[in-house]
Amino acid sequence: MLAHETLLGSDSVHRILISLLRRDGHSVRIPADFGLAGRKDAVHFRKAILEHAVLVSHNYEDFEALHELLLTGQGHHPGILLVRKDNDPTRDMKPPDIARAIRNLSAAGVPTADECVILNHWR
Repeated sequence: MLAHETLLGSDSVHRILISLLRRDGHSVRIPADFGLAGRKDAVHFRKAILEHAVLVSHNYEDFEALHELLLTGQGHHPGILLVRKDNDPTRDMKPPDIARAIRNLSAAGVPTADECVILNHWR
């Protein structure tokens, strides 16, 4: 089941997404809330782990690598939800698509702890 603590990566901060996720019951935080705006992805990931928050990001390459590194070292995290850009900009996920994908993932009861989930598959 999806945690209700959510940290948006710097690349995913959008007021509509924040509003939609909060409407769905998520406690949404952004890097600026912690003075982390502009910091490296590893710093954001560390903060998400410390806050027991699922991290949402469009930066799938870096976060997939951080996920694999942490699990290789037998570490744990609350989950990473990634949004991939499509080759067709008209198909790129917009904030309502992201919020819907998170609802679908949660409704399906898919665990996110220690997982790296591509939200595009949950539209």
